[in-house]
Amino acid sequence: MVILTLNCGSSSAKYQVFDWTNKDVLAVGVVERIGLEYSTIEHKAKDKEEYTAKFSSPTHKEAIELIIKMLVDDEYGVISDLSQIGAVGHRVLHGGEIFKKSELVTDFVIKELKELIPLGPLHMPANIMGIEAARKVMPNIPHAIVMDTAWHQTMPEEAFMYALPYSWYTDYNVRRYGFHGTSHLYCAKRAAVLLGKENKDTNVIICHIGNGASVCAVKNGVCVDTSMGLTPLEGLIMGTRSGDLDPAIIPFMMEKTKMTPSEMDATLNKKSGLLGLCGLTDRRDVHTQAEEGNKRAQLAIKMEGHRIKKYIGAYAALLGRVDAVVFTAGVGEMGEHIRLAALEGIANLGIDVDVEKNNNCRCRNGEFDISKESSPSRIYVIPTDEELVMTEDAYALMNNTYDIHTNFKYSFEDPNYVNKARARALVKNLEKKPFLKTILVKAPNAK
Repeated sequence: MVILTLNCGSSSAKYQVFDWTNKDVLAVGVVERIGLEYSTIEHKAKDKEEYTAKFSSPTHKEAIELIIKMLVDDEYGVISDLSQIGAVGHRVLHGGEIFKKSELVTDFVIKELKELIPLGPLHMPANIMGIEAARKVMPNIPHAIVMDTAWHQTMPEEAFMYALPYSWYTDYNVRRYGFHGTSHLYCAKRAAVLLGKENKDTNVIICHIGNGASVCAVKNGVCVDTSMGLTPLEGLIMGTRSGDLDPAIIPFMMEKTKMTPSEMDATLNKKSGLLGLCGLTDRRDVHTQAEEGNKRAQLAIKMEGHRIKKYIGAYAALLGRVDAVVFTAGVGEMGEHIRLAALEGIANLGIDVDVEKNNNCRCRNGEFDISKESSPSRIYVIPTDEELVMTEDAYALMNNTYDIHTNFKYSFEDPNYVNKARARALVKNLEKKPFLKTILVKAPNAK
């Protein structure tokens, strides 16, 4: 039996096929440019040639139909027919205060998700469209929604409320929700394993740094604060999002430029962040330009590191004791210059980075410790695995064994857990970069 996971954006559909019996990834892929003149698919199956093609995909329905076709293809497929799919897990941006954990999809659930569109107008319509399309293509298979906001539901009122008219909360649900929840869940539980501690005894700060970025404070195994708010706009400097700013800037600039609310929203979400600062969004390009003397690129790196450092310091104060700081997601795992900009000069907090370890840690297939031996708090680089969280939630919902994460045990909480696909790739990484072996971290109670 396999579990299919889908992550549908406004013009894309990412997917993964997981062999539940052998606990291994069979295929991953993405369909892009949905609804445009032509769409593209990139399909990578285990032990097979990569497949890429252009095709017509006016809606997500055609995209998902092609994904299914690829999964059963004689040459590139990984299953013989749809009966091998046990369940489908769907990533959903916003659960509001309605969905506090993953749920099986029903017509009523779809109706409630549509009520939440105002809280995520850029992402929710695509998420829902993908679910509806997948249910049409696979009507006899259980479908589950996995909410990006669910992990953060343990935040106390003093963390999730804004100092705004209280009626905004009661009438319009304006509060902090937080995002990247599946990633923060995975990394929090993996950090506990690597520390050799129970979740309930673990305090960690997780920095999920990608094109979108957020920090999460985890106390006694649950989220107590996070940097993103009502939407994913608040918090860190991101690829195209501004992150924190003085709210008075918005009416000031609207008056100066005569921007409409929608134009301002687009500017803050799509034209700010690194793009606004230096004209680039990919941290690799920013780093290259900075090394070549581009002052604005240098400023962008300093500002991004400065913002992350501020959140680490604030959350260290909030937690009292920090067992580990975790970096994850594309930039967190591969951007040593961003990690260093965030970690330098905070040894007084008990968070002491080893510069050589950090600068040589560029790998997405292992878990690494880049802190000095003497550092009271460990600094881990942990590749996230949101798809595995989605897979296990979908499987458990299908079998009626699912519960909130504090009462539920994931496979990756086992000290002996191994991601087989990453383990295979890590062998090749270690051949090219032997130094990585010296910073690999293993659970202290693993066999």
